[in-house]
Amino acid sequence: MSALTSFYFDAFRISVSSILEHKLRAFLTLIGIIIGVAAVVVVGASISGLNSYVSKEISKVLGTNHFMIARMAFSGRMEDDAFERANRRNKKPTWDEYEYLSQNCKNCSAVGAQMFNSTDLNENGVEMPSVTVNGVSSNFEIIEDKVIIEGRFISVDEELRSAKVCVIADDVREKYFNGISPIGKTIKVRGIPLNIVGLEDKRGQLPGSSFNRAIYIPVTLHAQIFGNGPNGLQIHGKGSSPETFDIAIEEARTLLRNKRGLVGSEEDNFGLVNTKELGGQIDQFTNSIAVVVVPITLITLIVGGIVVMNIMLVSVTERTFEVGLRKAMGATRKQILLQFLIESALLCAVGGIFGLFLAIGVTLIITLAAGITMTVTITYVVLSVAVSSIIGIVAGIYPAWKAARLDPIVALTKG
Repeated sequence: MSALTSFYFDAFRISVSSILEHKLRAFLTLIGIIIGVAAVVVVGASISGLNSYVSKEISKVLGTNHFMIARMAFSGRMEDDAFERANRRNKKPTWDEYEYLSQNCKNCSAVGAQMFNSTDLNENGVEMPSVTVNGVSSNFEIIEDKVIIEGRFISVDEELRSAKVCVIADDVREKYFNGISPIGKTIKVRGIPLNIVGLEDKRGQLPGSSFNRAIYIPVTLHAQIFGNGPNGLQIHGKGSSPETFDIAIEEARTLLRNKRGLVGSEEDNFGLVNTKELGGQIDQFTNSIAVVVVPITLITLIVGGIVVMNIMLVSVTERTFEVGLRKAMGATRKQILLQFLIESALLCAVGGIFGLFLAIGVTLIITLAAGITMTVTITYVVLSVAVSSIIGIVAGIYPAWKAARLDPIVALTKG
């Protein structure tokens, strides 16, 4: 056992000595491995960071543990035939159904209503087209985890009496009240002056949607101004916790099915979507990116391995005399083979470690520059270092085999 330990220790020491004797050559050899490992880890960190960023944006936009029921609501792409069937079958939620769910959904911490329409604002000749006017229930602040940075949200009393009040989002504030407090000021929607009682904090954004270009008014007032409109009423619910979220959704679905008299295998005649499904779709999307991008970055490691193989062949040629002398002194083919394999694997493992440090530096720079928190995940660290070490072993097999096959007499003569 001690002899075996001594052999591996001596092999490691000789490998380190050989690498240090040719520092520049070793560094240039490892550049491909370093870049390859760094690329894999950075890609992994980017995917993880993108997942976290989008999930955070979805939470800022829609809140957590939040689901929505509407005539047509679905996440992802729906097949054309399925869409046509749903479009013919589905019915708009009604105010009576909203009240029914609000009173009977025991696992819902809140049930609210929303209607929305788009309108153009015009204040003192300053126009702002396509502003979303959301008619919401007073508990919408809780349902969507809204942050009101000035003033307050719509009250229950204001909802009941259709008060002419509103809460404005950041883009509207910037357009009409930049540099001053909007609280107590008025803004006209379809010619009706609304008293501004609150200012919503700037929210996240999703592709193709600006949630900061919005005004919130009591849902009852919205019905008076716009009527039911083409979009109709939406029912929004919130689970009390992530653990009970799925239970709350299923309870709401069952209640609405019962209210509409649906039985057995009859399909839902309403749409239901939740924030968890959106997060799952983001995970699928980023995983698809990983499946394409990670193999491409691994190609860099393979190229680096070819360079390592080339340098190891040069090393075998340079150390022909050393190999011959060791074999003359009793070293076996297996020992010579292991000697060069250890050196090759050590080269690539060192390159993997340097690549890891480079990746950490790059992710820190991107985090500071882009504002997206990139997390170096242990999975990609292990993958990149393991692959680099394996490539080192594979790249060293042929040079090591060539060295092990050298005839000691010929090797000493050439030396």
